[in-house]
Amino acid sequence: MTPDVTAFFDDPTNTVSYVVKDPHGTACAIIDSVLDFDHASGSTDTKNADAIIAHIKSHALDVAWILESHVHADHLSAAPYLQEQLGGKIGISDNITVIQDTFAKVFNEGTEFQRDGSQFDQLFKDGDSIHIGQLRVDILHTPGHTPACLTYVIGDAAFVGDTLFMPDFGTARCDFPGGSAQNLYASIQKILALPGETRIFVGHDYKAPGREEFAWETTVGAQKAANVHVGGGRAADDFVQMRETRDATLGMPRLIVPSLQVNMRAGNMPEPDDQGDVFLKIPINKL
Repeated sequence: MTPDVTAFFDDPTNTVSYVVKDPHGTACAIIDSVLDFDHASGSTDTKNADAIIAHIKSHALDVAWILESHVHADHLSAAPYLQEQLGGKIGISDNITVIQDTFAKVFNEGTEFQRDGSQFDQLFKDGDSIHIGQLRVDILHTPGHTPACLTYVIGDAAFVGDTLFMPDFGTARCDFPGGSAQNLYASIQKILALPGETRIFVGHDYKAPGREEFAWETTVGAQKAANVHVGGGRAADDFVQMRETRDATLGMPRLIVPSLQVNMRAGNMPEPDDQGDVFLKIPINKL
């Protein structure tokens, strides 16, 4: 089955969010939503999420799922806001508990922060399946960028998060805590084992040198043939050496500190203090 896919591109974070619809009904899912965040002022906005809401309401769609491909380090999730406005269950990998345990220590969260994934409605294991109306969603565990990365295979489409980018841009970094270039290579092979005509929808695009337009849809066949990091049957050892060398030159994402604290809570802010004010922490020399 071929799902209807509508993409929403967020310029400040180069993030692509998706509304995926059952072509034979009104059921849909939202994948990797964005909550606008101004780092300098600490203020949030819902412009990006409101565009998704407007699309869903104008097409009279019913939201079954609000899905996260992983705990993003470069943008905040709008999942709770979307759920409040539209309904649906929020889902992520069951390895969210690994992320929560790791970053609860980094941000000194204390015992009140639950590390069991209970902030989410559903935790997915590798091989699980769910439905968006009549659309079956098969869930692949594809770690490497983070330990909790998932790929959602929906009909003839695969939503890969940050595991793969467009063929001319390559693959995700693996230097965050729990990341692994070896695991990423193995995860990519799982994706590339899908039928060659499978459409791949990526989580970000940065317009590779020489390309004038942003893009986010490709195919398994195109990735196997032309991905600049893994295409042409590149060997695992060569990929790992390339990826680790490249990652050593990369700086941290601009929004990593607020993103991790919010996204490991399923997009919720930390609990307010006695005056009702919300604060995020900045760890020193820990990231």
